[in-house]
Amino acid sequence: MNQTPTAARLVLESALNAHVFPTAALDVGSSDGSLWQDAVGTAFETPFDLASLTKPIATTTVLMDLVGKGAVTLEEPVARSMTDWRGDDRVPVTVRELLEHASGLAARLVDAPPSGRREFEHEICTMQLEYEPRTKSIYSDLGFILLGFLAADRGGATLDAQFARLVNPIASGLTFGLSGDEQRRAAPTIALAEDVRRGRVLTGEVHDNYADALGGVAGHAGLFGAAAAVGAFARAVLRAARGDTTMPAPLTPSLVRLFTTPSTVPGSSRALGWDTMRPTSSCGTRMSPSAFGHVGFTGTSLWIDPERDRYFVLLTNRANGGGSVETMREVRRAFHDALAEL
Repeated sequence: MNQTPTAARLVLESALNAHVFPTAALDVGSSDGSLWQDAVGTAFETPFDLASLTKPIATTTVLMDLVGKGAVTLEEPVARSMTDWRGDDRVPVTVRELLEHASGLAARLVDAPPSGRREFEHEICTMQLEYEPRTKSIYSDLGFILLGFLAADRGGATLDAQFARLVNPIASGLTFGLSGDEQRRAAPTIALAEDVRRGRVLTGEVHDNYADALGGVAGHAGLFGAAAAVGAFARAVLRAARGDTTMPAPLTPSLVRLFTTPSTVPGSSRALGWDTMRPTSSCGTRMSPSAFGHVGFTGTSLWIDPERDRYFVLLTNRANGGGSVETMREVRRAFHDALAEL
């Protein structure tokens, strides 16, 4: 069944005309399948740099698998895996705090990114914490970079290899890095001023400079995919969230419920790798309290509402000289609110 919700498409056309982004693709549906697939300024099949959607789609899914197998526990200290993670202020921090963005870590490093895993791990593990762990939540790419390292160590394979094994059966087309024709067809972005690639148009290359320094595979960014592939992943998660026991591991109802339960950290909207519904968030005001999702810096977002049996994928390349983060946030809110009756 295909529908074209006029108000939501007008939101996107207006944003495109206002130069918030040059291209967008979307997939909105239910646990049974897509209800609306569309694109403005590009082809629907265009691959996008998913940016921080890497966190819930890739890193969190791999961590779910490792938790389900008992290879990782949420309450184990980070110091057990990261030998440089030392000091009285850091000792209590666990894997759970990294997933909930409540570890005390800043969002990013003060200096330019180093050149490889060992240097990244050392810099992150020895930097001064910004706040007492678990007293609040500050969104941190650094915590998810460590989670990517942890997942590779405990899983006995690289993060991208584990992710491909788990997700390809349900959502082929989600990948770290693009090659050949896919790379040429990707929605371009422009490197930021703090990037050594500053000002360059990046077509099929990861936009985040930390992910680029780590070879394109990182726990916080690096994933690419088209709207249909993100939609296929969203449907599988939605089915599990609604109690479907036929989804392959780790997308079991119990694990999805565990990872999407809101944090108890004061003032936090976070769950384990996911964000949750707040009336002020990017999902707008009309999703149910059970909704969870995430956004990406390049202009991407994914929201899943189990109570309404809906998922919402919106991919744009705002990071191609488009609008601000705040402007994109308002577009997302208007887009989701316009689909409240779908």
